[in-house]
Amino acid sequence: MADGSKRKLQVYFNVHLVSDATGETLNAVMRAACAQFENVMPLEHNYYLVRSPRQLDRVLQEIDSAPGIVWFTISDDALRTKLENHCRSKGHPVLPILDSSVNMLSRHLGLPASERTAAQHSLNEEYFERMEAINYTLAHDDGAGTDNLRNADVILVGVSRTSKTPTCVYLANRGVKAANVPLVPGVPPPKQLLELDGKRPLVVALKVSPDRLVQIRQQRLLSLNETALSSYADDDQVKAEIAKANRLFAQQKWRTLDVSRRSVEETAAAILNLLREES
Repeated sequence: MADGSKRKLQVYFNVHLVSDATGETLNAVMRAACAQFENVMPLEHNYYLVRSPRQLDRVLQEIDSAPGIVWFTISDDALRTKLENHCRSKGHPVLPILDSSVNMLSRHLGLPASERTAAQHSLNEEYFERMEAINYTLAHDDGAGTDNLRNADVILVGVSRTSKTPTCVYLANRGVKAANVPLVPGVPPPKQLLELDGKRPLVVALKVSPDRLVQIRQQRLLSLNETALSSYADDDQVKAEIAKANRLFAQQKWRTLDVSRRSVEETAAAILNLLREES
């Protein structure tokens, strides 16, 4: 029993994320790394847009007051050196998380790396395409803007609580104009959706198992403090709703994805693959 209790204990540790930009890369790496360990809970300390010695001095004080590991993405050589030397002198594990990848790419290309701060966020054509995709996606969420569905890159269709909206937002951040249309019991799908033909926009139907959907909907009702019985999470009603949706998917010959056990990131990655196949 004692051994089982020990295995369930959460392991807490400080992690300091220091960036001269928005810190998106650091956060993504931190989440991916921590996901490889069970029962670990990082205590995040985030320091973004650190671009001057004075800003870095404040960061170093914070690190010293809560020792832990330090991950950073800083382009300026003087600031990098100061951060690394300080951490090593104090015994704080420190890692420039992009260095290995950048160095390998530099060797492969035979080119030196740029030292531009936040170079990945420069206002280039790709940036504006991403902003356009985000604006489109927000305007075509949850069945809105059906008259303009033909301008989408992808349209997600599914019953309630199949993660259509978060998946669309994730895709929009990759520059994909994503709309989503919910299938509501008793309400016919919009004719603009059913009249689409051709490869673009790509329509992807999100399938889910009845057991999984009941579980998700019950959790949703609990989060809303809704304790009364509801057909929204009733086993038989959910099965009937899913069966009707699946018949529509087959009739329309839409591409389908089973999202019963997929994360939003996994669903989005699969959709990106489908888009590449259709291009």
